Amino acid sequence: MRVEIWSDIACPWCYVGKARFEKALEAFPHREQVEVVHRSFELDPGRAKGDIQPVITMLTKKYGMSAAQARAGEENLGAQAAAEGLAYRTEGRDHGNTFDMHRLLHLAKEQGRQDELIQILYRANFAEERSVFAEGEERLVELAVEAGLDADDVRKVLADPDAYADDVRADEREAAELGAGGVPFFVLDRKFGVSGAQPAEVFEQALTQAWGARSPLQLVDQGDAQACGPDGCAVPQH
Repeated sequence: MRVEIWSDIACPWCYVGKARFEKALEAFPHREQVEVVHRSFELDPGRAKGDIQPVITMLTKKYGMSAAQARAGEENLGAQAAAEGLAYRTEGRDHGNTFDMHRLLHLAKEQGRQDELIQILYRANFAEERSVFAEGEERLVELAVEAGLDADDVRKVLADPDAYADDVRADEREAAELGAGGVPFFVLDRKFGVSGAQPAEVFEQALTQAWGARSPLQLVDQGDAQACGPDGCAVPQH
């Protein structure tokens, strides 16, 4: 079974939702047969690469809330993250363009290191004092190497703005086609969708339902048709 997760590194509920989903997956009896793929979604795709703001400033401008409301929201998110065993800095974080991170996640996918990289990027953005935005590309290289990627490969991608750009845009178009207006957005076997950082129990139910809905292979009666198997090929006897 395949689970696709549309998310953004700048999305705190994606950070929390991933932890809740993984808790459900860990308890799922068929977890070894579940493939998880992370797909790209930018919450702020129009933001210029060098446009970096404090999170509180971004929230007040983008959503029209007061600074007090923004800080209260961050405190709530911190509590939600802590309940899942996640570190979360409620003050001093910044916000910027995540397009390069998504491009690197596609590189990581090719090398089987996607989940490692996305978790490291989440940790760096939400839990660490050093910025994933303000420190430039070498910060991303450092984090990608921690995830198991080659530094030269990472620098080549970052130096070429077209590298994996089409993959990111394709993911985002597909999210729109599936009706995802926000993230996290989970799609199970292209049959069931779960929107938001739902409790682990909801993910458990979704995994069980999607697994049970898988269609068994229907064989058309072939009669005495010849075939080959481990013991060789059947040869008609005349």
